[in-house]
Amino acid sequence: MTSDPGVSFAALLSALGTVTLWSAVLLRAPSALRSPNQRGLWLAAAAAAAAMTLHWPVLHARLPLFDAYLHHLDLARNLIGVVSAAAVLHFVTMATASGRLKKSLYVLTAGALTALVLLDATAPAHGLHLVVDRGTATPSVPYWLVLTGTHLLANGVCVAMCQRYGARADDPQLRAALWLFGLGTAVAGLYWAGQLVRLLTDAPWVTPLLAPAMGVHGLLRAAALLVPALCAVRRAGTDIATIWRLSPLWRELIDVVPEVALSRPRPRVLDVLWPLAPWRLVAYRKVIETRDAILILQGYADPDTADTARARAAAARVPAARRQAHVLACLLRAARVAGRAGPHRASPPQQPTGPGPRDLADERRFLLDVAEAYRAPGTSRFAVPAPRGTAGHGRAEREPTMLPGRDGARK
Repeated sequence: MTSDPGVSFAALLSALGTVTLWSAVLLRAPSALRSPNQRGLWLAAAAAAAAMTLHWPVLHARLPLFDAYLHHLDLARNLIGVVSAAAVLHFVTMATASGRLKKSLYVLTAGALTALVLLDATAPAHGLHLVVDRGTATPSVPYWLVLTGTHLLANGVCVAMCQRYGARADDPQLRAALWLFGLGTAVAGLYWAGQLVRLLTDAPWVTPLLAPAMGVHGLLRAAALLVPALCAVRRAGTDIATIWRLSPLWRELIDVVPEVALSRPRPRVLDVLWPLAPWRLVAYRKVIETRDAILILQGYADPDTADTARARAAAARVPAARRQAHVLACLLRAARVAGRAGPHRASPPQQPTGPGPRDLADERRFLLDVAEAYRAPGTSRFAVPAPRGTAGHGRAEREPTMLPGRDGARK
């Protein structure tokens, strides 16, 4: 027997795992029911949550009127557990198993369910389904051998398949979901292995280890189900951070070149709390419009200003990784002053020399560095306007490059 603190901890962990798993099941229900590929996994998780709910000690304690039917609750829990294990096995073999193998899985599942019902019905009158001691169990030892054998077989195959395909998956979300689901299934397998050890040997030390296992299993399977939702939350957080951090620079640049903005500027609080489009689209527009404004303002930048900015960055010991962002922020300060001074004779906006950034994420990271450098005290005092007579022609040989190259180096 375990101590009271251990029992309390196990009960709390079991309740937490059950509630979390039910939350994940309900949250993922709309998308899972629409997608046949996700339906099997969702059914397995829902069945596991139902079985864990019926396993709650508090359920038995709060329903004294049903004491005569507690073994029916246990039978239902075990049957639902077998259905959950079969659904898991169906999910992990869905893409690879042949039609004949799938039919065999259905036959074996039906056989296990039928055997459990018959063994329970033919056993002497009994209460809860328990492994009491070595060779002693209710309703019977054969009942528990069938139950534990079914779970161990299904869980073993599931863990092997999740490990195999998780290692091959190119999609990070799929890889994380498979690893988490396989780990949760492995914990469930340890629980049933422990029950088998208790049934076949004298091992009292196993009992305290079994108590929290199903709670951990529920948490891990819930995490596997929630991987897409958690990734969506992370993407939304990245988009919101981009909008918030880039908006001050974006607003100052479009004050000079308003033609790059698709719509009228709004307070960034509204863009975050009440966006007119999905956050991902708003963040994308901020990045693209900021880049377009930089390309136009390149016509205002004087090469001598670029040299001055580089010298100041070196004197200020700006880290090499951020030096180009710092120089570009200084150039934008100077170009913004020159642009607001009046008409200029700059040539049309030019693409920067060399290939562009590797992808949108690379572009966003660099522009966020520029936005941070633009607000720095040393940069905010850098406002050297480009001379009117040199803002346009005769600058081709010393045209500064204001945007990063594809290899990540800021030239």
